[in-house]
Amino acid sequence: MILRFTTRLAGLLALGMAAGIGTLASPASAQGFPTQPVRIISPFPAGSGPDAIARIVGERLTAAWKQPVIVDVRPGANGFIAIGAAKQAPPTGHDLLLADVGHLAISPSLFKKLPYDPKADFLPVGGVYRTSFFIAVAANSPIHSVKDLVAAAAVPGKLTYGSNSIGGPLHLGAAQVEAATGTTMTHVAYKEITQLYTAVSTGEVDWAMGSIASAGPMLRAGRLRFVAIADTQRSSAMPDVPTFQEAGGAKPIQARTWVALLAPKGTPPAVIATLNRSLNDVLGQREVGEKFASFGFVPDPTTPADLAALITQDTAAYAEMVKRTGANAD
Repeated sequence: MILRFTTRLAGLLALGMAAGIGTLASPASAQGFPTQPVRIISPFPAGSGPDAIARIVGERLTAAWKQPVIVDVRPGANGFIAIGAAKQAPPTGHDLLLADVGHLAISPSLFKKLPYDPKADFLPVGGVYRTSFFIAVAANSPIHSVKDLVAAAAVPGKLTYGSNSIGGPLHLGAAQVEAATGTTMTHVAYKEITQLYTAVSTGEVDWAMGSIASAGPMLRAGRLRFVAIADTQRSSAMPDVPTFQEAGGAKPIQARTWVALLAPKGTPPAVIATLNRSLNDVLGQREVGEKFASFGFVPDPTTPADLAALITQDTAAYAEMVKRTGANAD
């Protein structure tokens, strides 16, 4: 009896010590974080929408952490420069990567030799924002609905759509429209986003996907018109624009882009948890939401697990679209 009690007591003490160690170990690695300035490495050009959002978030995190948060802009080379720098950064949580759906879910299918692995080289911190695409046509276009679009595409290849890059989110978003409507259209790629929407507004191409941020200026100038939003719900910023199905699409589609924060692989879980909590606190602030809305963006607070699932889901979905279009960036 005594031996049995002693054994049980020893076991309980061991469990208690293990639990205590576990409880102490988790916050210990994040104690006082951050202990130095935090750098957000960004592949987006200075002055772009994602760059502006990064600076808004950085300002709020600076106030919360009492440590400077610096946006380190390193554009070019399909994001490889910025992503490479983040990949090589010490895994302490003081160096983060800002990346979008293209970098994390499309490039793995678009490039045969990608110099990084989104899942193996980085840990998800959390979503920053998302924005859905709209089907944009010229203001005087005869296309007023998805039904009109399908009818105009009755002759395979006759109808044209544009994008700002082969295999980019706008190109593959349009490919989703083709797949959902059973049509075949001709893709025309432009070098710059302004060239793309100018071409749509003049009728040089029949339509293109666009967000409020990218196509909004020409929409407000009266040169473009949104036919439908490529999402399952209407946008609170454009409530009068019907969803793809409401405008005559046979099945729902979701063509969108999103931006998220990640940390180098090896960053302690407790630090990831601290980063996620602080990021979501910022994204929940009313003033931040209003600033995001001015760009047509919606704050996208998530857990790291949610972001990981999103990357996996969209990687599979875009792999199908890359295969359908035959897009290849190599």
